[in-house]
Amino acid sequence: MRGLKLKYYPYTLELKNVFTIASYSRSTTPVILTEIEYEGYTGFGEASMPPYLGESHSSVIEFLSKVDLTGYNNVFDLETILTEVDEIAPGNTAAKASIDIALHDLTGKMMNQPLCNIWGLNDANTPYTSFTIGIDSPDRIKEKVDEAMEYKILKVKLGKNNDKEIIETIRTITRKPIIVDVNQGWDDREQALDMVYWLKAHNVKLVEQPFSKDRLKDTAWLTKWSPLPIIADESIKRLEDVIKSKDVFSGINIKLMKCTGLREAYKMILLAKAIGLKVMLGCMTETSCSISAASHLSPLVDFADLDGALLIKNDVFEGTKIINGKVTLSGLPGIGVKKLGEPGK
Repeated sequence: MRGLKLKYYPYTLELKNVFTIASYSRSTTPVILTEIEYEGYTGFGEASMPPYLGESHSSVIEFLSKVDLTGYNNVFDLETILTEVDEIAPGNTAAKASIDIALHDLTGKMMNQPLCNIWGLNDANTPYTSFTIGIDSPDRIKEKVDEAMEYKILKVKLGKNNDKEIIETIRTITRKPIIVDVNQGWDDREQALDMVYWLKAHNVKLVEQPFSKDRLKDTAWLTKWSPLPIIADESIKRLEDVIKSKDVFSGINIKLMKCTGLREAYKMILLAKAIGLKVMLGCMTETSCSISAASHLSPLVDFADLDGALLIKNDVFEGTKIINGKVTLSGLPGIGVKKLGEPGK
């Protein structure tokens, strides 16, 4: 084996709309796009860095500069390679995910099989994805809901002082199911429980991360009495956090950028299901590269929130599509993407 060649370069995703959650707003997301080459094959990967991950172009580049893949003599030994990449430095989960995704894409292409086939999953069993509506004015929310008519489920950001107004605005247009993401925005647990009952009456199906990630006792209390599932997001990152979520949450939201990629996400899904937790497969604002990667795991999960590439206007990949709201794989080998061109050209 002549060694794996890693390349990477920075890129900035431009969002179609200003994206507002309980704690901040943004109109761009920094990413690093990776490529791993071996014997004529190229695997694509991505690191997406929303603010709360604490990563940046410079931090990801610094980490990737320490990654040396040339010494591995078995490209299919992902367990060894990715364990040793993980041990280079703590944290850096998005940077690590960019290596993981590219290696999975590479090995899938070498086997000429989509990842879902390699995992023994049926691509007909992919779920419907939610489409995210950020916090905004009533008029703008109505416009966003109109734009999302193709999607069967809406994911609505809450956590400020106008939660009911947002839901009531949406309900003037549609009765389709809603899931809500509070992004740690609620403070009082009694008021939170009242709000969950109100949300249930308005055809909301679950509540994501109601309290700050360190308020586990309050979250466990809310989960116990809630008529809706309470799903962890910011409170869970990696495999070690899954067991900690039992009896605190009803389920967990797994994101490749938080857990270091597909290898660990797969393990987290299996463990969560084994201990009775619901599983959502989520994303950041990302290109179709990492969205396509995650979509190969989607037949395993209860809920999908894989709309990240739909929220940007400068995607550089084509892969998984959302057709009538359903996650639809491309059928191509690996993660199933084609590169559309060089960023910035």
